[in-house]
Amino acid sequence: MALVIDGKQAAASVVAAVTEAAGKLEAEAGIKPGLAVVIVGNDPASHAYVNSKSKMAKQCGFNSIQHSLPEETTQEELEKLVAELNADPAIHGILVQLPLPKHLNAEPVILSISPEKDVDGLHVVNAGKIATGDLSTGLISCTPAGAMLLVKQIHGDDLSGLNAVVIGRSNLFGKPMGLLLLAANATVTMAHSRTKDLAAVCRNADILVAAVGRAQMVKRDWVKPGATVIDVGINRVDAPEKDEGKTRLVGDVAYAEAAEVAGAITPVPGGVGPMTIAMLMANTVIAAHRAAGKTPPKF
Repeated sequence: MALVIDGKQAAASVVAAVTEAAGKLEAEAGIKPGLAVVIVGNDPASHAYVNSKSKMAKQCGFNSIQHSLPEETTQEELEKLVAELNADPAIHGILVQLPLPKHLNAEPVILSISPEKDVDGLHVVNAGKIATGDLSTGLISCTPAGAMLLVKQIHGDDLSGLNAVVIGRSNLFGKPMGLLLLAANATVTMAHSRTKDLAAVCRNADILVAAVGRAQMVKRDWVKPGATVIDVGINRVDAPEKDEGKTRLVGDVAYAEAAEVAGAITPVPGGVGPMTIAMLMANTVIAAHRAAGKTPPKF
């Protein structure tokens, strides 16, 4: 049976390091890291995410500010708020919770965030730095950064000689994940819905990363024996065994069968998920150090 990669434990150690770095920065420079989270509308899942981010920021010793805007907020109003947060020296990280209500266009909002404060790592400047191999001066998108930390727990920092396959090519996860693996010297294949004989491509992977949003798509016979499987999917499926109308969370990997052949695997929930918020905190403390002219900690 595969080693189960514990994302909660890994996230807890990142959060502990962030808390220590934030405390040291405040003691030495009098600067408290500031994180502003902006949410528009009433989506319950988004509100749950935002509340957990704000709670974690407080736990890390940050100044945590939440802006909850009504559903009918205009594009102009939202961008005006972002501009105000960009100009506020006490705010080091700005996060606009996605998805936005349908009448709003997310792209110009993301691009209006100062790249130095873009703790989600979604601005084209930060995406471009990863693409050109500069991992030290930008901010790396949180979920791929967290997934990469879990990969390095198993394989170390240098992935030379290892084949990595990423299923999914989204700007949010797939592309930056592929680039991070490449920067660590893995040989990377980017696979997606148009890939011919996807199962055969996956079987060649020493490191298999699934991020397609299709419940339990990756089966046992897709996994190379001994491979490390990183499951980024979060899907709700019916769970009649719990009760009528109940659901449960599953990943993009058929966990029980894949765990029989994999060397190491992340569970869903409790794998990559907790890492995302932990890396958001890491990005905020890094941004605060840079703003203070201090060398940021490494995670």
